[in-house]
Amino acid sequence: MSQDRAAVRDRAEAVLRRLAGEHARLREDQWRAIEALVVDRRRVLCVQRTGWGKSAVYFVATALLRERPDAAGPTVIVSPLLALMRNQVESAARAGIRARTINSANLEEWDEITSEIHTGAVDVLLISPERLNNPDFRDSVLPKLAATTGLLVVDEAHCVSDWGHDFRPDYRRLRTFLAELPARTPVLATTATANARVTADVAEQLGTELADPAARRPDVLVLRGSLDRESLRLGVLDLPSPAHRLAWLADHLDQLPGSGIIYTLTVAAAGETAEFLRARGWSVASYTGQAEDADRRAAEQDLLDNKIKALVATSALGMGFDKPDLGFVVHLGAPPSPIAYYQQVGRAGRAVAHAEVLLLPGAEDAAIWRYFASLAFPPEEQVRAVLAALPTDRPLSTQALEPVVDLRRTRLELMLKVLDVDGAVRRVRGGWLATGEPWVYDEPRLRRVAQARTAEQQAMREYATTSGCRLRYLRECLDDSGAADCGRCDRCAGPLFTTDVSAAALAAAQTFLGRPGVAIAPKKLWPTGLDAVGVPLKGRIPPAEQALPGRAVGRLSDLGWGGRLRGLLSPEATDAPVPNDVAAAVVDVLKEWAHGDDRWPRRPAGVVAVGSRARPALVGSLAERIAAVGRLPLLGHVVPAGPAGGGGPRGNSAQRVRTLHDAFSLPDGLADTLAGLDGPVLLVDDLVDSGWTMTMVARLLRRAGAPDVLPLALAVAG
Repeated sequence: MSQDRAAVRDRAEAVLRRLAGEHARLREDQWRAIEALVVDRRRVLCVQRTGWGKSAVYFVATALLRERPDAAGPTVIVSPLLALMRNQVESAARAGIRARTINSANLEEWDEITSEIHTGAVDVLLISPERLNNPDFRDSVLPKLAATTGLLVVDEAHCVSDWGHDFRPDYRRLRTFLAELPARTPVLATTATANARVTADVAEQLGTELADPAARRPDVLVLRGSLDRESLRLGVLDLPSPAHRLAWLADHLDQLPGSGIIYTLTVAAAGETAEFLRARGWSVASYTGQAEDADRRAAEQDLLDNKIKALVATSALGMGFDKPDLGFVVHLGAPPSPIAYYQQVGRAGRAVAHAEVLLLPGAEDAAIWRYFASLAFPPEEQVRAVLAALPTDRPLSTQALEPVVDLRRTRLELMLKVLDVDGAVRRVRGGWLATGEPWVYDEPRLRRVAQARTAEQQAMREYATTSGCRLRYLRECLDDSGAADCGRCDRCAGPLFTTDVSAAALAAAQTFLGRPGVAIAPKKLWPTGLDAVGVPLKGRIPPAEQALPGRAVGRLSDLGWGGRLRGLLSPEATDAPVPNDVAAAVVDVLKEWAHGDDRWPRRPAGVVAVGSRARPALVGSLAERIAAVGRLPLLGHVVPAGPAGGGGPRGNSAQRVRTLHDAFSLPDGLADTLAGLDGPVLLVDDLVDSGWTMTMVARLLRRAGAPDVLPLALAVAG
């Protein structure tokens, strides 16, 4: 090592000690990365296990670059989650590095931070990938930021690749950022979860995404280390039902070390699990993407401070949460890929001698995987419809585009982001513009990605049933050439935990999950843009045309009734009269609705069924059973008019209203009957998905004279 490089390493070691303590020493690959960034100004991809010290690399490199006489501007860290940003700001301060963040939670600080960037007062700026294509940030801040960036860091870089388990289209905006960087600006990409295909894809993008072909950098330094986690002990417990899994948690949480995370596959499952465990005396909190930011922050802090035994979380907590002494990770349901699973379990055991990792798979996992897989990139005809509708000179908002294509908003926005990255559309203030550039629908690649997802799901099934070492299996899924038996998992060393549950806990779980009843919130606003498709509705729904709050037996994603209802309402299910157990649950819902704290305002005066083409026997028999049990008159069925189909249940709100407008009619005599009622109509259907069928039929009944409408369904989607 030359004298200059030796001096740089000495300085790097000194900064690391400020960051991590007096006994900290650089790993050899950490030094190789820092040397490449600071001395050679290269581009580096670090694929290293969680806890290896990737953040130390970019903080040390930042400190060394910022203290040079010819120092450029701040290090820019593109980071996916607010949890990671908050942790990184605190870590940087320990090393004397001034870090700021621009994100959706600190809008009031943006002007101040931008001013600090321009005056050189910021060493590190953390931004989300979504910020890269915010029109104001992209046009007013990004050009100068790119021109002065001293180091670009792409954290969780597997998100750049659509082969990765957590592909995010906004990450692909980095190609623009890379192209605008000055020559020899060092770039560091880091991830703990990339197999060989993703690693090659990310490295290629780092090396070739430069505007000037002559300046392309094929010499990306890839540092790929062992993915062994010596502190983790992996195991799988095969339990027969959701109630058994909840009961097991209630009985055995005290055997798990310290505090930890319980991951669930759905928001509903996170809420149910947390509620049940609290009822059994455990101090737990829930964490989902639907929670308020302040509530998520409080839950994170309670776990960091060991004030709770567990945080029950969806994958919204996946990347970026940093608690070195996390003692366990339990999965209540299997993620759809071994790579995602490895990433999540990697949260545990980073600074403790051992941590427990347990998977409790469920029979419902595959159905949940299929649902999320259905949200993939849309078919070509839907994409072309959006491109044809977008003008080149007048932006349209996402809401204005919804009547054009039958996609829910989140899926439409994802599609637009991909088209933006591909250059076919451009996001501007006020919405989206078509660029007029030619665009090709890459069906072969999309098909290969879908096949890769299917293979990952099968690999996750095999992980749960493998007779070999569990950690070796995961490492091989990530193409770790050093994969070997760990000697610690339940396959190598024998199971540490039994599947036994106490009778009391199981009975409590069965009672808890067997409770039927969830609320159906009424719609109060029409979707925007309906006039563009010839539907004369806008603004607030008049109170005289609204439904009252309704009830359903359960959600399709519930741990309790979800499995039973999914089987009953799946497209493959045979239409048949309502089963006795489900009918009994409906009666229980009606009893609670009549006498509970949130009871209906008046007893129903009659029952009306929503006419169903797909499940006429199920809906018809349900209405008959309710009328008989409640001793109410069965007033009839609302008749579906027009052709069958109409966009499918997963369309966006504007499309659903367009399809349902004038799609039902009242049979002869029903209108006269409604006008003479002295109480609400109980409106019966099988499934509430978007909620617009109930809304439109309730409007029809109210306009015909029904005093009120109480929606009642077997299930709520989601």
